[in-house]
Formats: sequence, C-alpha cells, structure tokens
Amino acid sequence: MMERPAPISPGSAAGDGHGGGESDAELSRRAQLLATEHWSLLATRSLSWNEAFSRTGMFLSTLSAATVALALAGPAMSFGGAFPLFALIVLAVTLFLGIATYIRLLQVNNEDLYWVTGMNMLRGEYTRLVPGIERSFVAGHTLDVEGIARSFGAFDVTSNPSPLHMLITTPAVVGVIASAIAGVIAGLLAVQFGLAEVVAVVAGIVVFLVAVFLAIAYGRRESRRYIQRAIERRLPNARSVDGDPSTPPA
Repeated sequence: MMERPAPISPGSAAGDGHGGGESDAELSRRAQLLATEHWSLLATRSLSWNEAFSRTGMFLSTLSAATVALALAGPAMSFGGAFPLFALIVLAVTLFLGIATYIRLLQVNNEDLYWVTGMNMLRGEYTRLVPGIERSFVAGHTLDVEGIARSFGAFDVTSNPSPLHMLITTPAVVGVIASAIAGVIAGLLAVQFGLAEVVAVVAGIVVFLVAVFLAIAYGRRESRRYIQRAIERRLPNARSVDGDPSTPPA
C-alpha cells in the first residue's frame, strides 16, 4: 500500500483558473455542471453493473441447460461412443461463454474503479466549493486508498485484505466454474485417447488448477494495467490510487 497522501486539491484537478474570484453565478454554474457529470458517472456505473449481472446470469443459465442436456442425452445414447463427442461440443461452447464472461466481468470491475475514482474527484471539487461539506459525505472524496475504499464501502478488504476475498467475487466464481469445465473437458479427452480413468481424473484436476492460476494471474495483470493506463494517465492527480488490484471488485 502506498503512503496516504493529503486530500486532493480539486482546483488542480480541474484547472488552476478557478480560484476564489468567481462570482456566485459562476460558482452555481460550476456546481450544476459537476452535478451533471456526477449523475452521468452514476448512470454509466449502473449500466455496467446491469451488464455484469446479465452476463453472469446468461452463463449460469447456459451451464444449467448444458447439464440438463447431457443428463438427457446420456441415457438416450446409452453412453456410447457418440456421447463423449456430444459432451465435448456442449462443454466447449459453455467453456467459451464462461471465459468470455470472466474477461468481461474483469473489465466491468476495472471500469467501475474508473467511475468511482471520477466521482471521488467530483466530491473533492465539492469540498472546494463548499468547505466543510465533506463531513456530510458517506463516500470518499480523495484519491488515496482509503478514499476509494470509502466509496466502495470495503474498508476490511483494503486495510486488512483476506486471501479468500478474491475467491468470493463474481469474476472469481465464474472463473472457477469455467476452470472446472476445462478440467472436465481434459478428463473426457484423456478417456477418448484411451488413457486410464485415474490418469483422466488426474489430468482433469491438473488442468483445473492450472486454469484457476491463469485466471488469477490474468485478473491481477489486467487490473494493474488498467490502473496505469486508464486511471493514472487519464485522471488528474490519480497517481495516489494504489496499484494493488485488491481494490474490491464485485
């Protein structure tokens, strides 16, 4: 974690040309524009979350349908030679959807951090327009780790993160399920190649563990890259945002 900086100076984030010489009309117009931007970010964040829930539901529904299809097709095919091929096709399609859902959920989480950082900047500007108003804020108004965590309402996650936290997030759940599907596919392929059942089970477990490791590594890498490319480069004074991807996702 980075050392907590002083609260941001919104004047430097929005430009140095709006000092204390503004008229009441100019201040009112500025407040209206800031509020409009704030509501725009809230609406965009809501759309992102709706997409995340829809994609997760679509993946789980497809997985349920695939399981039912396999359960019905197995007895109908007498679990003969055609059934493994059918199962591989169905599971491969489900795995593709799971991987696509996992990647998109990671993107939504990163984008959510972007919108929250922007709203913290706006609240910081509110504190400049109305000194002392920050005492009434529930969400954060600074760009340090504590300010971002305050907006997420995730103090325990950022101040004393649990190693198990990443396993209970929505992307992690989807990633683990997709990894399990990959393991099942590996086991089926091993059986198709004439390997012993024990070898097929071991192969499935190994593929599952490797897939989980790759999913975690990919998620952490993309989180760091997004913070560097989208937040630190595009948002003024945002370099105090911690580069640790433990910033709470959904």
